[in-house]
Amino acid sequence: MAQIDFYILRQSGEQARQTFACRLAEKAYRLDNTVHIHTDSKAIAERIDELLWTFRDGSFVPHHLAGHAQQDLASPVTIGFGADDVEPRDLLINLSDAIPECSDAFPRVAELVTSDEDCKQRSRKRFAEYREQGHQLETHKV
Repeated sequence: MAQIDFYILRQSGEQARQTFACRLAEKAYRLDNTVHIHTDSKAIAERIDELLWTFRDGSFVPHHLAGHAQQDLASPVTIGFGADDVEPRDLLINLSDAIPECSDAFPRVAELVTSDEDCKQRSRKRFAEYREQGHQLETHKV
């Protein structure tokens, strides 16, 4: 079973989730982990792609949109949406409202929860689903 970490953010809004996803991806990359960031749409995936270049001065996180890299230029961080073919990686950062179908292929999953009530409710549902599946769950207030 996978380790599922719920990061409870003090901030509200999707921008807070996306920025924290970038910070978490950067940290994982610096620890030599491979990462996949899963989103609900192509537009959000493209937003994360852009944000990974700009979220912090001086940051560098090699990445590409899933399905858009040449094999000899594979990046440690990929960004995708929907039912993209996702190769297993060390960490899945889920920015989707549901548990991705590909989540079973990852040893660790990060769920990001803002202070918005809607986000909290959707996250509680995913928490219960992960618990029913027998995953190890942790929460972190950041």
